[in-house]
Amino acid sequence: MNFKSNKFSTDNPTKILLTKFLKINWVIVLCVVFLGLVGVAALYSAAGGNWNPWAKSHLTRLIIGVFLMFIITFIHPKFFYKLTLISFLLGLLSLVFVNFFGVGSVQRWITIGGLNVQPSELMKFALILMLARYFDQLSKINFNRLFSYVIPILYIIIPGLIVISQPDLGTGLTIIILGFAILFYVGVSLKFVFIFLLTFISSVPIIWQQLYNYQKNRILVFLNPEIDSLGSGYQIIQSKIAIGSGGLFGKGYLLGSQSRLNYLPEKHTDFIFTLISEELGFFGAMTIILIFCVLIASIVKISFTVDTLFSKVIVFGVGLLIFLYLTLNIGMVCGLLPVVGAPLPLISYGGTSLFTILISVGVVLSINVHKNEA
Repeated sequence: MNFKSNKFSTDNPTKILLTKFLKINWVIVLCVVFLGLVGVAALYSAAGGNWNPWAKSHLTRLIIGVFLMFIITFIHPKFFYKLTLISFLLGLLSLVFVNFFGVGSVQRWITIGGLNVQPSELMKFALILMLARYFDQLSKINFNRLFSYVIPILYIIIPGLIVISQPDLGTGLTIIILGFAILFYVGVSLKFVFIFLLTFISSVPIIWQQLYNYQKNRILVFLNPEIDSLGSGYQIIQSKIAIGSGGLFGKGYLLGSQSRLNYLPEKHTDFIFTLISEELGFFGAMTIILIFCVLIASIVKISFTVDTLFSKVIVFGVGLLIFLYLTLNIGMVCGLLPVVGAPLPLISYGGTSLFTILISVGVVLSINVHKNEA
């Protein structure tokens, strides 16, 4: 990849730093910080007006993550280019490792220095980097050749299937959807899209037979929650009740009855948007969605202003990743999608997901800061 040289190389280091600081996209930064603080406030409410066990930890992680995001912002993108292959290989090894030595009720986490890390979350960004490097090195004449997409498909399918086998169907499908969306972005031929869709549709019966019983139940409950209203359908029924009871303006902060009376399971992780909707109402929930839209649009806009395909794919991939997080989570809690275990980015409790987003946004800011260097 041919990165441009730094035109400020002979200037004073302080001047270089100040120049880069002024180039930071502050709309993205403000959106990230605002959504992170919304998460702190929501987790404080989820604990019944208590900083422990979630809000204080989330705030600490947010401060560390934002600091790390700013550090990454001032690092040249060529550094991430060099780390692409090793980050992807480490991600794959971590996914294999977690299948044998993972912790938790389901094996999705590994313990590093006393901290639980979910490799599948980090793998999403590693996949974006790997696909960006592959297509940046691919000759333009090969973009219309079907064989050129065999290797990136393996990059996508291998980690996706490993994650699904953990079992974590939601995260595995997110990795696969993310990867194939990037293929579409770089200009895969329509005949490939047709072949893929035909293969996927014909494989549905086989995929169904490979699912665990609880995964099949989630899909059946999605179609009709009433078939198991006290079991698999309980979460989504209570979520709909909580969202509907919020009305236009909500019941008020710390006054959500569904969450306060513990009718709402997983209110600090996957179903935190339900808590927000109940307490802040339709307008409060739409404000959160609007901030996410501004964040995603601001990120994707950068992809139209950078020169290298490596940078374009990374920026688009990060915007798409946040969009997938948002769509899957809100669709899930509203009953529009099956319950697959997708956190609300920057808001749900979970350190690995939070750091993955902040690191990836830091790389986007770095690309934007260094894009006009010549």
